Amino acid sequence: MAFKFTIGRKIGTGFGILLILTLIAFIFTIVTIKKSKQQTDSVVGQVTPSVSALKEYNFILQKSQTLISKWFFNQTSNDDASKTELRTLISRDYPSIKSKIGELSTDWTKDEREKVKSIIFFSDGLFKLYQEEIMTPLNSWESYQDPSIKLVATIPFEDSQEKIRILYTQLNELITQKELNAEETTDQMFQSFDFLDQFVKALGISLFFGGILIAFLTTRSITKPIQQLKKMLLSMGLGILPKERINYRTDEIGEMGIALNSLVESMESTTEFAKQTGKGNFDAYYKPLSKDDSLGHALLKMRNDLSENERVLEQKVIERTEQVVKQKEEIEVKTKELEILFKQVTDSIHYAKRIQEAILPPNNLVKKFLPESFVLYKPKDIVSGDFYWIDQKGDWSYFAAVDCTGHGVPGAFMSIVGYNLLKDILKNTESMEPSIIMDKMNDGVAHTLHTNTTSGKQTKDGMDMALCALNYQTLELQYSGAFNPLYIIRGEELIQYKANKFPVGMFIGDKQNFTNHRIQLQKGDRIYIFSDGYADQFGGPKGKKFMAGNFRQLLMDVSKLPIEKQKTTLNQTIEEWRGNLEQVDDILIIGVTI
Repeated sequence: MAFKFTIGRKIGTGFGILLILTLIAFIFTIVTIKKSKQQTDSVVGQVTPSVSALKEYNFILQKSQTLISKWFFNQTSNDDASKTELRTLISRDYPSIKSKIGELSTDWTKDEREKVKSIIFFSDGLFKLYQEEIMTPLNSWESYQDPSIKLVATIPFEDSQEKIRILYTQLNELITQKELNAEETTDQMFQSFDFLDQFVKALGISLFFGGILIAFLTTRSITKPIQQLKKMLLSMGLGILPKERINYRTDEIGEMGIALNSLVESMESTTEFAKQTGKGNFDAYYKPLSKDDSLGHALLKMRNDLSENERVLEQKVIERTEQVVKQKEEIEVKTKELEILFKQVTDSIHYAKRIQEAILPPNNLVKKFLPESFVLYKPKDIVSGDFYWIDQKGDWSYFAAVDCTGHGVPGAFMSIVGYNLLKDILKNTESMEPSIIMDKMNDGVAHTLHTNTTSGKQTKDGMDMALCALNYQTLELQYSGAFNPLYIIRGEELIQYKANKFPVGMFIGDKQNFTNHRIQLQKGDRIYIFSDGYADQFGGPKGKKFMAGNFRQLLMDVSKLPIEKQKTTLNQTIEEWRGNLEQVDDILIIGVTI
C-alpha cells in the first residue's frame, strides 16, 4: 500500500519539528554553561593566583634590594632590625613564595615554566651572593671600618644591582603575560555567556515565530485546499467553470480534488463544443454524455439550426460585397480627380512663387544699393506675406521690410500690392522722407482694397513695415515704421527707434500720419529692420517663443561678425531653435553695416 501523508501525519510532523528545536536549544545551553564553568574555574583557581604570587615574588625582590642597600651603606650592629628582616626574608619568605609558584606553575605553558625556572635560578644566585659576599663580610660594627672588607663587598653589591634589574625585567614580562592570559580567559568566558545569551534569545524568537509558521503552514495545508474546493463548487453553482485545478495530494483532500477535477474537465468539453459551434465550426465532434443529457442534445440541435442560418447569411454577404466594390470604384475615381485638382492648384502656387520672387530685388541689386548688407528671407509657405523692397533715388538708398496681413496665398497678394505701391510712390513723389512715402502708401492700400472710410467700415488687411532712407555721403538715416522698429548697434550699445502703433492700410477712427526719424550715423554702425516672424517662432527645449529680448541679444552677438556670416548665423540659430516644429510665420531680416 502506497504511503499517504495524511492530515494527522502533517500535524504530528509540525509539532515534532518544534520538539526537536527545543531539545537542540536545551543541549546547546548545557554545553555552553559547562564550558563557561571550566573557564571560570581556570581564572579563579589558577590564572589569578598565579598573577598574585608573581607580584608577591616581585615585591620580595624589591624589598630585598632595599634591605641589602641598607646593609651595605648603613654602619650598624649585627642585630639591627633591618638586618634581621633581611635574614628572615631570605630564610622564610623567599622559600615560601618560591614553593607556592612551583605548585602553581605545574598548569602553566612550557614557555612560562621555563621562564619562571630561569627567574628562580637567578634569584637563588642573587640571595647566595647577598649572604656570602655582602652579609658575611659586613657582619659587625668593626667590619665597616676596615677599608679592605668594604672594598671586597662593593663589587658584589654593584653586581647584585645589575642582576636584580635583569630579574625585574624577566619577572615583569612573565607577570604581563599571565595577566594577558587572565584577560583572554575572562574575555572568552564572557564571550561564551554573551553568545549563549544571544543564542537563547535568537532561538527563543525562532521558536516563537517558527511555531507560528509551522502552525500556519500546517493549517494552510488543510484550510487552503478546502477553501479552493469551496470556491470551485460555488463558481460552478453560478455556471462559471473554474480555471484552477486541485493539485495532486496523497491525503483525503487530494481524493476529493481528483473527483472535482474530473467533473470540471467533462463540463469544459461540453463548453468547448458550444464555443466551436458559435464560431461556425459545425464539423466539431461532440457526443452527449448519456441519453438523458438534455444539454448535449440541445447543443446538437442548435448546431444544425446555425449551420442553415449561416448558409443564408453567406448569400447575403456576397450580394452586399458586390455593392461595396462598386462604391469603392466610384471613390477611387473621385480621388484621382481630387489629386489632379490638387496638382493644378499646387502648380499655380509654385508659379505665383516665381512671380513673387521675380519682383523681389536680386542679390546684385541689393549689393549695388547697400554694399555691406544681407537679407534673410524665409517664407513659411510656398509663397510669402513678407517681402523686402530696395531702390535708389538721388543720393538716397531706400530699403524696407514689410509684413502683410496673413501668409501664404493671401499674404502673397498683399505683398504684390505693397511692392507696386512702394515702387510707384517713390517714382512719382518729390519727397524723400520715409514717413511721407508711408502716408501715401497708407492711402494707396486703402484705395486699392476699397476701404470705405465714409461708412465707418474698416478693412482688416494691412501691413507692418519698417522703411529706411540712407545717404552714404552724409551718413544720414531717415526711418519711419508701422509696428516694426529699427535697431542700430553702435559699439556695445543697441539703440531702438520705436514705430507707430498702427499699420499701413487700416483706419481706426481719424486718420494718423507716420512719424519720421532723422538719425546721424557713425562709421561702424549696424542697422537692422525685420518682421516679427523670427521672435515669434516656437522652439527650444520647452517649445516656447524665441522672444524679442533673445532676438536683440542675438543681434548684439552676431553684429561683430562679417556681414555674410551674420546671415548664416541667424539662419542656423532659428533652425536649431525650431527643431522639428513647424515654422509659424514668414521670417524677414535686413542688416546693413556702415
